[in-house]
Amino acid sequence: MSKKRQIRLGTMIHGPAGNMSAWRHPEAVIDASINFNYLLTTALKAEEGKLDFIFIADGLYINEKSIPHFLNRFEPITALSALAALTSHIGLVGTVSTSYSDPYTVARQFASLDHLSQGRAGWNVVTSPLEGSAKNYSREKHPEHALRYRIADEYLQVVKGLWDSWEEDAFVRNRKTGQFFEPSKMHALNHKGEFFQVAGPLNIGRTPQGRPIIFQAGASSDGKQLAASHADAIFSQNDSLESAQAFYQGVKSQLSQFNRTEDELHIFQGVSVIIGKDAADVEKQYQQTAELVSIKDALNYLGRYFDHHDFSQYPLDEPFPELGEIGQNSFRATTDLIKAQAKERGLTLRQVALEAATPRPLFSGTPNDVAQGLLHWLDNGAADGFIIQGGTPNTFSKFVDTVIPILQAEGRYRLDYPGQTLRDSLGLKVPENQFTQNVELTSLEVSI
Repeated sequence: MSKKRQIRLGTMIHGPAGNMSAWRHPEAVIDASINFNYLLTTALKAEEGKLDFIFIADGLYINEKSIPHFLNRFEPITALSALAALTSHIGLVGTVSTSYSDPYTVARQFASLDHLSQGRAGWNVVTSPLEGSAKNYSREKHPEHALRYRIADEYLQVVKGLWDSWEEDAFVRNRKTGQFFEPSKMHALNHKGEFFQVAGPLNIGRTPQGRPIIFQAGASSDGKQLAASHADAIFSQNDSLESAQAFYQGVKSQLSQFNRTEDELHIFQGVSVIIGKDAADVEKQYQQTAELVSIKDALNYLGRYFDHHDFSQYPLDEPFPELGEIGQNSFRATTDLIKAQAKERGLTLRQVALEAATPRPLFSGTPNDVAQGLLHWLDNGAADGFIIQGGTPNTFSKFVDTVIPILQAEGRYRLDYPGQTLRDSLGLKVPENQFTQNVELTSLEVSI
């Protein structure tokens, strides 16, 4: 009898949770996105539940129509560094854009976070979907979708190379001899590519994990290829078992062309959850949260996916408008899905906007209902794990207190952390230093 797969879990810290107006909920922490005590409480609750990681998203452009908790929120690296000092095992994953940052700086920041946390850092790699981001970074134009991913591919090559600047035992720090480091174990990158010229070496040593964990969140064909090439984990959001299975197989099937195996890349589905006594209780909780969103706010929320397109110009109760190429250079996978579903289901603009603002949770019901739903997806090739997003502001604590014990009782979730690092938690091997590999290959070739 084969051993059943173990479920992997993370959670997103994303404002007060629920929807864009959840800050109005009577149980919400009204300033959650800028409240460090809220972040810490959530991180400690996640650690209590033995979750793999917490995940802080980010964006680089706002306007008056942005989601309220996007208007005033912490920068991820800063917040995660503070949490590193007050937590012990939970992974710390943050979003940083490859389109609007420098590889050397980002390599240094995440290496520092990995050292500060004793090996718990993760980087969610994004290419920035909003065209307005260019306006904040002295750029004339936002890069086109395909170009952003070409930049990201080279960017990741540079960062991974910089993380290999030092071998693990390079810093000998011998007081008697006065030798601080072994020169032969320091490696300059000397990268000269299409977009970047970076000499190196990085001015911080090899990290406790060998290198921080790389997440990737793009669901387009370019995004999936980038993940298959570089990532340790993917954050995806699919609205059905069938679409999740297709995404899962679509990514895993690409790994062999990069000489990787399926267990080297974990696919996490981001899922909304509501837990209640019965179906009526779940519906009551959903409606209480959904009713907080006005149609005006819902249209603004929908517009963000389409690079802040103004949907107020269209009739609310007529079929969803034909938008042509609008959305192709922003959240492409999401906008393609919204357009397709609106057409397939014959939805009006009002229906699309309200569903987008407060999507019904994929997993809801009693704690056992939620636990079995997650396991069903896991056992049917739709995910390796899940990033839990509360469908109401108090859902996550309920999940830890009621769902995780069921998963543990069934032998599908760990009772304790397997080690110190996020790499330990995810069961991923420590990567070899590429410069050491090259030396070993050269020696082998010479001996032959």
